[in-house]
Amino acid sequence: MSDTTLKLETFLPYRLNRLADAVSRDFSLIYRNRHGMTRPEWRLLATLGQYGTMTATQIGRHSAMHKTKVSRAVSALEKRNWLKREAHDEDRRLEHLALTRAGETVYRELVPLAKAFEGRMLAAMTAQDREALLKGIAALERTSSP
Repeated sequence: MSDTTLKLETFLPYRLNRLADAVSRDFSLIYRNRHGMTRPEWRLLATLGQYGTMTATQIGRHSAMHKTKVSRAVSALEKRNWLKREAHDEDRRLEHLALTRAGETVYRELVPLAKAFEGRMLAAMTAQDREALLKGIAALERTSSP
């Protein structure tokens, strides 16, 4: 193979993307089977569960979701009565989004399942490999644009 050929299977960005997609797909079975949620809906629920009240723009920035995905997820969770909107006092174009009690209940149900999923993944590695992985991810995150 020449230097002008890229072996995709060993190209780090490709491998990271495939792994992230596979892990996300596996984890999605938990919230999809229990609540019929999509990935963007889960990310929205989890973000609001963690941070409380936020705007759609803040959620998109935090979760790296496009504004149309955030908007659809907001609508879907609102239809389930898991999310409430409140107009911003000074700028009516902005809305503060927060989970309702029902949304908080779903979030609290899914948190231990998410942590158990993560625990199973990490348990498949030695302590040394876990530490190296987490340090490596942190290093890559520092070099990547948000």
